[in-house]
Formats: sequence, C-alpha cells, structure tokens
Amino acid sequence: MFKKYKVLKWTLLSLSTLIIILVIFGFWFMGLIPPRSESLESTSVNDLPYLTENVIPVRGKILVVVTSTDTMGNSDKSTGYELSELARAYYVFQANGYEVDIASPKGGTPPVVIDDEDMGPFDYAFLNDTDAQRKVNQSIPVKEVNKETYEAVFFVGGKGAMFDFPENESIQNIIKTLYQSDKVVGAVCHGPAALVNVKLDNGQSILANKKVSSFTNDEELLLIPDAATIFPFLLQDKLTSQGAQFIEGPMYLDNISYDGNIVTGQNPWSVWSVAETMIRQLGHTPKLRTITDEENAVTILNTYHSEGSRMAKEQIEKMSQDTNRPIKRVLIAKHGIIAAMQGKIGQFFDLIGLVSFAKKMEERMAETP
Repeated sequence: MFKKYKVLKWTLLSLSTLIIILVIFGFWFMGLIPPRSESLESTSVNDLPYLTENVIPVRGKILVVVTSTDTMGNSDKSTGYELSELARAYYVFQANGYEVDIASPKGGTPPVVIDDEDMGPFDYAFLNDTDAQRKVNQSIPVKEVNKETYEAVFFVGGKGAMFDFPENESIQNIIKTLYQSDKVVGAVCHGPAALVNVKLDNGQSILANKKVSSFTNDEELLLIPDAATIFPFLLQDKLTSQGAQFIEGPMYLDNISYDGNIVTGQNPWSVWSVAETMIRQLGHTPKLRTITDEENAVTILNTYHSEGSRMAKEQIEKMSQDTNRPIKRVLIAKHGIIAAMQGKIGQFFDLIGLVSFAKKMEERMAETP
C-alpha cells in the first residue's frame, strides 16, 4: 500500500512539474511572437508605393477565378477561396499594367477564408479597396466569361476549388482556349484542380508531360488526416495520374513550376512567385517590389533546410542589419510547430532557436543609434 502511495505521489509530482514546465515554455514561446499591428488593418491602396508610384499603362486584362464552394464535401468543415492568394496576385497583376476581373463558378459573392496570422498590408488593402471588393462580391459566373478578352487566367487556391473546379466545363473551356492561343494559365495551391480533366483539341490532357506544382499530399494530410475521404481526390495524385511531372518542394514553403505558358505554385507562400512569373511569361519584367517580411522568413527557412542553422542565423543577422528586410518570426515559429507535429523534435528546437535569435537581433538593432 505504501509503495502504491509513493508511486502515485511521484507520478503526480512528475505530472505537475511537466505542466509547470509547459506553461513556462508556453509563455516564453508566445513572447517570441510580436503582437499583430492593428495599424495594418487600416492599410489602403494609397499606402502601398508599389501600386501608386511609377504606374504602368494598361497592357491588357487578366481573369482571376475563385471557388464558390463553402463546405468541404459532406463534412462540416467550412472553406472558400484564400484571401491572401487572391489579394496578392490581384495587386501584382494590377501593378504590372493589367486590369483584373474576378469570376467564380456560381458568380456573386464567393465564400472567403481569412487567416489572421497570415494577413499582411496587401491583404488588408484588398479588404479596404472599394473597387476590388465590388469585383469579388459581384464575381462573374464563369459561364458568362468572354474568354477572348483576356491575356491570362489565374486560379486562386482554397480547398473549395477541389469541389467546383475539376468538373466545370466553362472553366475547362476557358483554360483550353487561352492555352491554345499561347496565353498564360496560372494557378496556386488547390487552384491547379482547375487543370484536372482539361482536354486539348488533340485529345490529350493539358497536363501530359507538363511540370506542375500544387498543394502536396504531405501538406494536405498533415492538416486533414482524413482528406482522402473528404475530397474527391488528393490533388498531387490526380495531377500525376493525368501525366503531369509533379515538382514537390519543402512543406509550406515557396515552390513553383512553369512549363511553357502554364505556371503553378505549391501553396499560399508561392503566390508572389506565381504571379510575377506569369508577368514574365506575358513578356514583361515584373515591376520592382519590396520583399515582404513573410518572404524573408521563407528565405530563412529555405536556408535552414538546405544549409542548416548556422547559415540561417547568418542570414538573419544580415537581414536584421537592413531596415528594409523585416522578418515575420511567427512564420518560422509555425514551422517549428509543424516539425513537432511530425515528431521532428530536433528540428522544432532548431527553428524555435532561430525565432529567438531573430528577436534578439531585432532588439539589438533597435537599440543601435
């Protein structure tokens, strides 16, 4: 009896100690993340020099397509188009001289997914942009799109795209017409679902022997373990089954593929690259743009994965010395959590160490006269 009591006592003591350690770690971890700036929420187009300075004359029109689906299949999981994927591409196209129209399978106001942690100046500017909001809230039904008037089409991601893009004949016709007219077809994250089932006039799949990227199986299944039963298919598998050469990059980091006039990106962090590559495929050098804090964080993460912690810290130090290269620490922290979810404990501590180092460098530079 005494032994059982002793074992129970030590078990409770160990659990209590563990809880205390986790609480302390949690407070320390949250201290690494800067608070969200409320001033960002009022950002307008006029606050973005990229859009207001050195304005490029109109070169043509680009069609952007978003999903109309608000629920993932028969599940109770809500969905829609990803705001950041629409907003950032929208402004890249606009800054580079293209008028943008927004369409959706059903037309009208499509459902939107907004991730507060991922919001940046361009995303808030889009929400505060009267013209952009009018276009998205009065989106054109894809069956009414006059496809001959566009130089390119871009398919925004969001898990809803898995349900209403692949079987939509109007979408298939838009893609086939633009592609066969040597115009540009772009898509990001789940947006490449639009390419599924597109047949060219020669009877071949548009995907046959094409280099393509999209949200990967690993990215999908980590966040939604039962994705294979919720979605009609896993996108990576479907693209590959139709002849695509699937190009997979690191999880949740910028990665794109382009093959002729087809440009595709792996996830939301690929939007800038996809949109600017589409501008290049249209024959223009993209307008110079200040790299965002999120993109700087992605660069650091890529360096960590390819060259290790020491080189990543050197990169953080160099960026910290440049006031124009802020780092979005929360993104590096999120990758640390992803590593923990995968059981990669060493990688978790490496990445949290990078977040801590980035914070120290930022504080040191703030103290420098």
